[in-house]
Amino acid sequence: MNLERPLTHADLLQLKRWNTPTIYNGWEQVTRRNPGSDAFNLEETRDFMPQMGPMVGYAVTLVIAPGNSEHRQANPHGWQEYRHYVASVPGPKIVVVQDLDHPRVVGSFWGEVNSNIHRALGCVGTITDGAIRDLDEMTNAGFKALARRLCVGHAFAHPVRWNCDVEVFGRTVRPGDLIHADKHGFLVIAPEEQPALLDAARFMDGNECTTVIPAARDTAGHSLKAICDRLDHAAAEFSDNVKAKFQRPGEW
Repeated sequence: MNLERPLTHADLLQLKRWNTPTIYNGWEQVTRRNPGSDAFNLEETRDFMPQMGPMVGYAVTLVIAPGNSEHRQANPHGWQEYRHYVASVPGPKIVVVQDLDHPRVVGSFWGEVNSNIHRALGCVGTITDGAIRDLDEMTNAGFKALARRLCVGHAFAHPVRWNCDVEVFGRTVRPGDLIHADKHGFLVIAPEEQPALLDAARFMDGNECTTVIPAARDTAGHSLKAICDRLDHAAAEFSDNVKAKFQRPGEW
C-alpha cells in the first residue's frame, strides 16, 4: 500500500467542502487528462446518504462473496485479520468493497453493526458494488455509503481478501488511493495528482463564478445578440484565466 500522504488533514477537510464534479474540474487541470474517465466510476452508483455531503478518504480495499460459504470455512480468522489491516492504516479511510456475486446481490456486508465497527476504526464510509442494509442505522452512525442497492440479508459476508486492487463500478481502486465521492459518483486520485488539487479546484470554481455564470444570469433588458456577445466575452475571459493560471499559452 502506498502510504504517501501529500495532503494535510486540513486539506482533506477543505476538499470535503466541494462537490465531486468541482474537484474533478480542478483535477482535470492538474493532470491535463480530458475527459479523464479513467479516474471516476463508469457504471452508475447510488449515494444512499446524500444529506451527509461529500466524503474524502484513503482507500482500504476488500473483496467479499456473500453467496459462498466456503470462504468462512477456509479462513475462520478472516474477520480478525481484516480488522487489524483496517486499523493499521491511517485515516480518514473509505472502505472500497468488490462483491464477487455481482451483478447478483445475495447479501450485504454493511449494516448497523459493521458501520459502527468501521467508524471506530477510522473509516468515514464505503463504496461497494454490492448492497447495504440498515440504512437509517448506518446514517445514524455517520457512515456514508455509495452502493448498488439495498438488501435485506447478510448471507456469508465474510472477508475473502483485502489490501489488494479491487474493481467497483468499472473503476480499479488501489489501497491508499485518495477518493472524493458524493451523489454524483467518485473520483480516484493518485498521490502525484494531489498536491495542487485543492488550489486548482478553488480556482476553477471561482473562475466560473466571475465569468460565464454571471454573464449567463445577468440578462435582463439585453437583446439576444447582446447576451450572445456577453457570453462570448465571458467564455474568452474564462479560457484566458485558465491559460494564465496553469501556464498553458496557445491552448483552448
